[in-house]
Amino acid sequence: MDAIRRTLGWLLLLYALVFLLFGLLHAGIAIGPLSEPVIVPAAIVEPLCAVAALAGSYGALRDRTWAWDGLVYSHAAALGGVLLGILALAFGDDSDATALLTWYHNAMAVALTAGLSGAFYVSRVRE
Repeated sequence: MDAIRRTLGWLLLLYALVFLLFGLLHAGIAIGPLSEPVIVPAAIVEPLCAVAALAGSYGALRDRTWAWDGLVYSHAAALGGVLLGILALAFGDDSDATALLTWYHNAMAVALTAGLSGAFYVSRVRE
């Protein structure tokens, strides 16, 4: 169980970095060849998802008593932000929907769903 907890913690740390990267892109800051249209709500939500992921990662990697609950809640919060972005792209302005954003949202939704499922399952099995 410790290996799964640590793996999910490291993955959440990676997700936090990805959220911060896309938060900068949504704010209009080009990073190398990557640039995206400015989307102010996304520039606000992405750092919030990163903070949730960092909190869950901290709990998991430091073996806090709330680590498993933190993994579940942080995955759920970040997944909520990603699903909000998917809905915004689906019902919003078509000029904001780039191939990179579509790929990013889909990949993050799958990864966070898998992590949430794993964290939820392990947190319940070990009790």
